[in-house]
Amino acid sequence: MSFEQPISTSPPIERVTVMQGQALASAGQSIEYSTVLGSCVATCLYDPETRVGGMNHFLLSEPPANTPGAKIDEHYGVYLMELLINEQLKRGATRSTLEAKVFGGGAVISGMNTINVGERNTAFVLDYLKTEKIPIVAKDLLDSYPRKVYYFPETGRVLVKKLHRVHNETLFSRERNYKDRLSGSDVAGDVELFV
Repeated sequence: MSFEQPISTSPPIERVTVMQGQALASAGQSIEYSTVLGSCVATCLYDPETRVGGMNHFLLSEPPANTPGAKIDEHYGVYLMELLINEQLKRGATRSTLEAKVFGGGAVISGMNTINVGERNTAFVLDYLKTEKIPIVAKDLLDSYPRKVYYFPETGRVLVKKLHRVHNETLFSRERNYKDRLSGSDVAGDVELFV
């Protein structure tokens, strides 16, 4: 008696890491987006009618108030939220049927409380989505741990792994460096917290 292995007819899943400063969207593709968040926030938007999904990952909500004329670019949530929505609309999503899942904003480094980066990012994304009338159907925000987020834009499914023990010091050292830069000088130029 011989047994044959079934042949998989489903296409392989393409795995894409969403880096800080990116907003990616797809329609009808077998893709898994993933990212790691400390104080950053990721927004996953999904249109259940057209099955168009997307994810962004932002570092800061918007330029500090004391920097007039600051360039609003891919470091800021205010830019990346609009970019994400526009990318989804280009792929056939309807703005009125979008729903959101939001993650991150953790206070992962002790001493970052004076800057409140995670709290500011969280307040920004909640206010933005309320203003745009995009309902939040799931969220995991704030607290004191980083997160690994896996998002499947074809179905809107999200998996979140809370990283209570992180062996990779890169996450923490980049946030520490960011804290030091903010406390020692005016905010200017490029800032990158995560790889």
